[in-house]
Amino acid sequence: MPENSTPTQHRGAGPDPRSPYVFDVRLLGRRPGAMRPERRRIPAPADLGTELIGVADGAPLVVDVRLESVTEGVLVTGSVSGPVRGECGRCLGPVHDELDVELCELFAYPDSTTDATSEQDEVHRLMGDYLDIEPVVRDATVLALPFTPLCRPDCGGLCPDCGQRVDDLPAGHAHEQLDPRWAALAAFGDTDSDADGDSSGSHTSSTKE
Repeated sequence: MPENSTPTQHRGAGPDPRSPYVFDVRLLGRRPGAMRPERRRIPAPADLGTELIGVADGAPLVVDVRLESVTEGVLVTGSVSGPVRGECGRCLGPVHDELDVELCELFAYPDSTTDATSEQDEVHRLMGDYLDIEPVVRDATVLALPFTPLCRPDCGGLCPDCGQRVDDLPAGHAHEQLDPRWAALAAFGDTDSDADGDSSGSHTSSTKE
């Protein structure tokens, strides 16, 4: 699952109102302090995670947010939760976990001071009557995922000699290893033995003659 972070939408590229991640703010109004709670169970978008761990495409995500009208725009606060699946970074076994991430993002009005003083990719913006929280959910989720996921904190990893999971092997599992210094001496001894054998053979042949 490749890491993917969605940039802020550019002006003119309005969100799709049919998307479950898009909210219509017309009922909220622009009076500061107005608030509207929203709770949705929606499918996870594709590529929500990293190569080792993430939320599977289409897995159920619970988005529980509050849309609040403020002077500069609409403040979105709340959380997103859902199942996380991946691969252990030590033993390569399966990882199963639950994600629960806090969200807090301002969507600026097009004519606000924030809009006028911020670069295009510095802040999210309202596009007409809609705001799209998918980029916010994506960024918050990816940042919350562990860099090296583990099936359990004390995972023993893989045996460097046989490649099997250490946690599945009997206690005291080990492989006999020859010290490389002795291995060199042994090889040197074999060479001497071969040389002695060749010399002996040559001498015998000479004597018979």
